[in-house]
Amino acid sequence: MLGNREWQLLPMDVGALLTGLRIMGTGGGGSVEFGRTIIENDLKHGRTYQHVRLGDVPDGAWVASGGIMGSVKVLEQFSPAEIVDRWEERFEPLLALRALENYLGRKIDFVVPFELGGLNTPVIQSLAARAGIPVIDGDGVGRSAPETQMTSFIGHGVSVTPMPLADAEGNIILVTEATTPFVPDEIGRFVITRGGGQGANAHYPMDGRTARRAIIPDSISMALELGRAVNDLQDAKEIADAVAASLGGQIVFSGEVMSLEEQDAMGFLVQNALLEGRGASRGDTMDVLIKNEFMLATLNGEVGCVFPDLILLIDEQGRGVMSADLSIGDQVRVIVAPCHPRLREAVADEVGRIALGPARFGRPDLSFSPVEELSTTWGLSWEGR
Repeated sequence: MLGNREWQLLPMDVGALLTGLRIMGTGGGGSVEFGRTIIENDLKHGRTYQHVRLGDVPDGAWVASGGIMGSVKVLEQFSPAEIVDRWEERFEPLLALRALENYLGRKIDFVVPFELGGLNTPVIQSLAARAGIPVIDGDGVGRSAPETQMTSFIGHGVSVTPMPLADAEGNIILVTEATTPFVPDEIGRFVITRGGGQGANAHYPMDGRTARRAIIPDSISMALELGRAVNDLQDAKEIADAVAASLGGQIVFSGEVMSLEEQDAMGFLVQNALLEGRGASRGDTMDVLIKNEFMLATLNGEVGCVFPDLILLIDEQGRGVMSADLSIGDQVRVIVAPCHPRLREAVADEVGRIALGPARFGRPDLSFSPVEELSTTWGLSWEGR
């Protein structure tokens, strides 16, 4: 199926896709069960998810992104089935997309997910199906990210704005221009936290030529293939090994969650998890800083992996760990891996460096360096990977 230039998600592949998206969500991206409810509802209503390769998007086409906004904790207070039923009458992502089209005075021809995740990828697949347009096999991060400006798009010259917002209570607000890359997300958080705790946006309008250099390609099919691979395995260590190999990463820690500091701040789940080593990691400690997603890993006081490089936690059942589900006593394996080269290019851009920088998750003293360089302080070697 994935050898074709266009492909459709088949019912038999839903489980594998969600498994892969949960892993690639790096702790966030929304509830996989919410995503499953979205897909099953669309199948029930005869909707299809048609995907196109990024290289086949014409120069003159118009592409936009979007997603659900809200704290992972807040979203879990709602029943996915109730929300999806309500969406048959009022689907906020489609309202935001139509508001964007009205402002631009042109139709959007393709949509692309903001991120990989159990909720925010299926919701854009659903948006495409409801709008009658294809979804691009790709996304903006190659993982999940907590803030709207944290994308490959912004580091390749694409503006977040104009960005319409539609909340659950019926408000629609349009951010037409912003003086910094952070303002649209901050406005969005303000609106959503006061509009029922959930909503949606549309953003990053771009032409096809720009899309082909700004979007991370083939990431949805990659998540599907990853899910297929690990769904055939039973042992958690085997699964972690397979994930690390697939992503060109390494398992760097195995241990137990000993403490978890947590607060919900302006729509974000902010945590610091302290892990104590077990087995081969006995005697070591790891701190994982979380802002919805796993953003920073420190081993025995040495920083070794910083967003947007990937930090993934795999539990004893071999599943990707969601930050909202993390609890004291959980046994986890930690994988670190390089992010997609296109995102590395974005971080090297002046705007991208600010938009994706560690200051956004409370570490203004740090700047991004590749995990291949940082983790040498942990004794890791990346030669031949």
